[in-house]
Amino acid sequence: MLRVESLTKQYRTGDKALSGVSFDMPAGQVVGLIGPSGAGKSTLIRCINRLVEPTSGRVLLNDCDVTHLGRGALRRARRHMGMIFQEYALVERLTVMENVLSGRLGYVPFWRSYFRRFPQGAIDKAFALLARVGLTEQADKRASALSGGQRQRVGIARALEQDPELLLIDEPTASLDPKTARQIMRLICEVCRERSLPAIISMHDVLLAKMFVDRIIGLRAGEIVFDGAPAMLNTATLTEIYGEEDWTQIHQGDDDGDERAMAHALEPPPEERMAGLA
Repeated sequence: MLRVESLTKQYRTGDKALSGVSFDMPAGQVVGLIGPSGAGKSTLIRCINRLVEPTSGRVLLNDCDVTHLGRGALRRARRHMGMIFQEYALVERLTVMENVLSGRLGYVPFWRSYFRRFPQGAIDKAFALLARVGLTEQADKRASALSGGQRQRVGIARALEQDPELLLIDEPTASLDPKTARQIMRLICEVCRERSLPAIISMHDVLLAKMFVDRIIGLRAGEIVFDGAPAMLNTATLTEIYGEEDWTQIHQGDDDGDERAMAHALEPPPEERMAGLA
């Protein structure tokens, strides 16, 4: 379980990126974090794992107060917080397998990581994760040879290699085409439910959030202005989050058209359907 209590981030200039943000997340819940640019979405994610130091407040992951840990204890706590980045953050010259195994760097001695000598158990797990994200045949390819969707799948496998208790995901679909974006969101939600793994996903695509996540938190100017089920998002709440705009396209066909669109989006791609018939 994740608990965020009155989290605030204020810079030396006096600007506040976050102002008293509080929420709880149970195991297995996938939360979509939405809001305009500069609302504090990425700052919130990075304050949770202290890539950005919060000014005040607390972050508790399974009763561990992350905000008050020393350097060594924080390094150990970060093992349990998998991070998936918009720009993938892969080492381009390394193979897919080596990138996935880098998720174990917090668990192995330096000499093992330097010589890329990981325990057999970690290697076996990496192969299993590559199979889960559909990249078994790409294991020996360099990361630089992959498509954007494949790179993001490597990022997901690498995060899961950590055995995380929480996933923090920053704009995972921003650089992807619509079909690949749906596939990546589907994969993230599936693995979270399989593992009862909570996840926070910062995203700009409101429709994609409505289609896949369990809960939406809307930020504006560093404050939570909406927290509820995707079905609760309406013109009034979207206006409160983003400001005045014509939101009819988001809600058009809510009674039947959106259900058909969602069913189509949740349908596995052809290659996965064929695999299921084999």
